[in-house]
Amino acid sequence: MSRDITNVLFVGIGGQGIIRASDMLTEAAFRLGFDVKKSELHGMSQRGGSVSSDVRFGKKVLSPMVPVGMTDYLVAVSEDQIEVARPYLNDATVIVRPSDLSADDAKSRMANIAMLGVLNRYLKFPADLWETLIRENFSGPVGEANVQAFRRGANLV
Repeated sequence: MSRDITNVLFVGIGGQGIIRASDMLTEAAFRLGFDVKKSELHGMSQRGGSVSSDVRFGKKVLSPMVPVGMTDYLVAVSEDQIEVARPYLNDATVIVRPSDLSADDAKSRMANIAMLGVLNRYLKFPADLWETLIRENFSGPVGEANVQAFRRGANLV
């Protein structure tokens, strides 16, 4: 990134892990020493409503909301939410979408974590930091399965 602030927008449908994924990115950036701000918008409280979360990190971040047209990375766990986010995108926005994953990962409950792996190909945060965060968020075999999903996403791009 050539700017001092990196803007990441997560979009999807309730139940897809949008908030969890954005929380993990927020924590990763914080642990790396960045100033971090996060905002989230829950749609319907039940599975099926639109959910978005803004994560901004850099030297000094004043607002948690990604400005219109300033998204560096869009993580769209649901393809149909890309159009909803269109005003926040620009010609240089990198869009991470389910079609960037294997067919199995794209339809799994771990798609959000696999997409963090894809995102990290651009962010280049240490893999061991992500694996630590994944294990802190998911225990036992579920944690290890999510670590594997992250690794698959990181290696697919």
